[in-house]
Amino acid sequence: MSLFNKHAVLERNSILLVVGILIVIAIGGLVEIVPLFYLKSTIEKVQGMRPYTPLELAGRNIYIREGCYLCHSQMIRPMRDEIERYGHYSLAAESMYDHPFQWGSKRTGPDLARVGNKFSDLWHVNHLIDPRSVVPESVMPGYPFLAKAELKVADISADLTINRMVGVPYTDEQIANAQADLMAQANPDDDNVDDFLERYKVAYGDTERFPVVRDYDGNPDKVTEMDALVAYLQMLGTLVDFSIYDDKADLR
Repeated sequence: MSLFNKHAVLERNSILLVVGILIVIAIGGLVEIVPLFYLKSTIEKVQGMRPYTPLELAGRNIYIREGCYLCHSQMIRPMRDEIERYGHYSLAAESMYDHPFQWGSKRTGPDLARVGNKFSDLWHVNHLIDPRSVVPESVMPGYPFLAKAELKVADISADLTINRMVGVPYTDEQIANAQADLMAQANPDDDNVDDFLERYKVAYGDTERFPVVRDYDGNPDKVTEMDALVAYLQMLGTLVDFSIYDDKADLR
């Protein structure tokens, strides 16, 4: 009873109660905040991660512009039903170059964190033009104009520069060649392809991995907004190779 009597003092004195609440909040805040000052990074680096290529970044901007994040999340929770449906749960490192991140809070459509290489480019093009042509029950609106709209980016180098300001490790060379790299990724015959691949290669175990260069929308005459958006969708979830993880139980 003595413990209850002591607590009654706080309940009867509003000033002491407020002081007690502030002390508890301060302790909890310090426990969460103080480690951030001495940890080198709060995100564990994962092999294979790289910044978005200019074409992928342009596609991501279109994804945000069209409000795709309102119906599609990009975060797989560490729960059995989520993992069985979508794949390995999302890692913090997979969003380390996202500004802003696309985790989302609502799923009218499926999660897209692992959609890369799950379907063909043609499937994505048809799905974006007429969703019900490939998914009859879809309630998604069509975006046929993307296949006709030539990709026009005022200054993709500026996009890379701004991203570097918030921590994305774009190099001076990548920024200087951003426009040429954007066009090269969507055109395998471009003279700049080899240089582009060299700029965005990443170590992947004992090998190197390169971005995919191809005509994403099936129209070789011009680089369209469809090219950019499909390029972005096709790389989602493909940078990390979960098969190299020792604990295979995590994948079940």
